[in-house]
Amino acid sequence: MRIGPTDALLVIDPQNDFCEGGALAVSGGAGVMPLIVRLAERFERVIVTQDWHTPDQISFASNHPGATPFTEIEVAYGRQMLWPDHCLQGSRGADFHPDIAPVVNKALAVIRKGYNPAVDSYSGFFENDHETPTGLGGLLRELGVTRVFLTGLALDYCVRFTAEDAVREGFEAVVVTDASRAIAPETAAAAHDRFRVLGVVEIEAATLLG
Repeated sequence: MRIGPTDALLVIDPQNDFCEGGALAVSGGAGVMPLIVRLAERFERVIVTQDWHTPDQISFASNHPGATPFTEIEVAYGRQMLWPDHCLQGSRGADFHPDIAPVVNKALAVIRKGYNPAVDSYSGFFENDHETPTGLGGLLRELGVTRVFLTGLALDYCVRFTAEDAVREGFEAVVVTDASRAIAPETAAAAHDRFRVLGVVEIEAATLLG
């Protein structure tokens, strides 16, 4: 698979809180960082997303008395999973993992998401209301990008929904599966099912690095 000037690498939420020792750690999260660094060397256009929450974020279980993380509630825009507090603005947990520094330094932009306390944001394109854009789509179109390659954390949430919205926004979407990690097997399986339905291509990094 040849990488060209109309391709972009999207690195989804490579943050401390999603890696080992973080508030919402994804198993093996830190381990994908060196591979993402190698991939980023092949791309002219690299964009990074960053969860950027306030303490009163609606998706934090701590803001709902009696609620526990990893349960769902009904909010104005539909069902919302509740999470442990994570990626608080300005915190170490919100910082990028140190191993991803070369990628962040190369990135043309960092798209911050989830900063509206009333709406969570998984996708790099839209908040969870599926209406409020982050600006990523417009930026990619201005850059002449037609295909995006997705890596990062977590495959079954923020990578998945970014890929889904990429397709809806008219981009080809390719998920680099071994440069991402999932939170749980069940939600990972659901993500793979959606990729097949929407035509999201799944590859391994060797396809690009070989």
